[in-house]
Amino acid sequence: MQNSHTFHIPVLGIGFSLDAPAKVAKYGISSVMSIVDDRIAEEVRAYYCRQRNEEYVPITDEDPDPRANRITAYLNLIGTIVRERSAALQSAAFEPGSEITTYFELLPEQSELHTRYNAMLACTDAARRAQLQQELRAAIEPGDIDVNIMVKVDKDNYRNGEKLPAEYADAMAALRGYARSELDSSVVLSAGFNRRLARYMESFAAFQPDAAGNLRKKIVLKVSDFRSALTQARMFARSGLWISEFRIESGLNCGGHTFATDGYLLGPVLEEFKTRRTELLDTLYAIYTDALVKRGSAVPPRPAFRITAQGGVGTASEHDFLLEHYAVDSVGWGSPFLLVPECINVDPDTLQRLAAAGGEQIVSSGASPLGVPFSNLTNSASEIHKHELARRGNPGSPCPKGLLKFNTEFTELPICTASRTYQRKKIAELDAQNLPADQYQLRHFEIIERVCLCRDLSGSVAVNYKTNAHGEKPTPAVCPGPNLAFFTKVASLREMVDHIYGRMSLINGARRPHMFVNELKLYVSDLARQLLKTMRDTGARSVQEFRSYRDNLLQGIEYYRSLINSLDRDYEHWKTALMAEVAAAKHQLDELSTAYPDLNTPADA
Repeated sequence: MQNSHTFHIPVLGIGFSLDAPAKVAKYGISSVMSIVDDRIAEEVRAYYCRQRNEEYVPITDEDPDPRANRITAYLNLIGTIVRERSAALQSAAFEPGSEITTYFELLPEQSELHTRYNAMLACTDAARRAQLQQELRAAIEPGDIDVNIMVKVDKDNYRNGEKLPAEYADAMAALRGYARSELDSSVVLSAGFNRRLARYMESFAAFQPDAAGNLRKKIVLKVSDFRSALTQARMFARSGLWISEFRIESGLNCGGHTFATDGYLLGPVLEEFKTRRTELLDTLYAIYTDALVKRGSAVPPRPAFRITAQGGVGTASEHDFLLEHYAVDSVGWGSPFLLVPECINVDPDTLQRLAAAGGEQIVSSGASPLGVPFSNLTNSASEIHKHELARRGNPGSPCPKGLLKFNTEFTELPICTASRTYQRKKIAELDAQNLPADQYQLRHFEIIERVCLCRDLSGSVAVNYKTNAHGEKPTPAVCPGPNLAFFTKVASLREMVDHIYGRMSLINGARRPHMFVNELKLYVSDLARQLLKTMRDTGARSVQEFRSYRDNLLQGIEYYRSLINSLDRDYEHWKTALMAEVAAAKHQLDELSTAYPDLNTPADA
């Protein structure tokens, strides 16, 4: 029996879920905070200290380890808040509207705790009812307070013009800040593999098992396909580090930065994890135990790992299908929670823009200085401000935080491609090329499209909590996934949880294709975009690589056709629409093959 929630809230941008655990963990809901920005964490720590009438001692840049220590202090404060709020909930009276009543009412009906709660309500014997209430109180557990590190956001840092040792790089310091914190939770590693970060994790005892095999701090890998998951997990296992969860996310049907696979669709990927789960466990445990033996550590009992899924889920039936058919342990609901201000930081203006946004306002963009496609709201305050600066002839950001300084085209030390310095130099270089007007406009737009995500993805926090250490008026950016276009109203936490569990619907009858179809359409569009780009640019991906992309999509389509035919009666209502939508996507793919005949040419022809 399931005792707790079957969903979690993934990391949302930089600031949106920064203090989500302080708001939802008391209800048993797990969530993930970004720790990429130590300065906004410090500002929010100051805010909570004021709210709690506690002394706030700032951690300044003069501190010997400012980034790590800010993160540690912030996480410890959030942990304290969660413990206090959970204890208050546990001691509340079982009466309508109380927090403890809300805790149990939010649970899925099939959970053991929800069943026990209903039994307590039905009990008429006062003494027995009181005993049942005490047993329920003892069973309450807060949700996990997890953190996220984008492992490639790991620039080296300098002090007084001198480069600091590697452990002071951004991702390394963030990891150290988490490892030293009091939290017993998980760190979600996203956006690839960072070898030096993985090696650094070995040095922290919190990631090592005790004699019983328990881990104080666990490692979660966010992945998009089985092969990369196995490759990364083996590297960690060789270092004596166990992966406690594989968090499978759609490469394109998600918010924030998107990392397209080579046409590997979510359904087939989940199927591979399902069928090869035991193989994965056996392989990793053999490598893991060998590493522990070689360094003289005790070998713990065989651990398990969780498999979770996220990216584009939007209905209770999709949620249930992922749990039942693929046996995932939890389902991530991200973008829809951007419309739940009760637990997520979105400023009022951005909130209304999100509620009104359709598919034409939520797009894959080139706004990220990382050079990775970024799911973006086109009419956010950040986008409006960016284009206004360009119209004034003063594009770019003053770069107040500098977290994404990776470019050395024009400077010895790295700068950010969204910075004013970079964009001025890049435009001057473009001006000297004397390109035709249409080519010039395209290149110019690509330069000024980059936006200051370090500042603007925490802009809502600056508005809501009146923090604004860098002095400029906040211009919030927001990074919803395409799925948000089907949600059109601001919701309470109870409403969103009830939507997840099928007790109500927030989609309001809107025509919404299945999550697998939405992802398939995104991949077909991405393939079309990349093929078009090869016609314009030199040095683009080879035709063979595109053929592999196309073929993987075709295999995914065949998988979905087989899946549709095997659906049982609980999901039979999907069949007609799903089959038609998959056929339409297949037709689009066939049209691409016709338009680009080289896709059909053998590699050695």
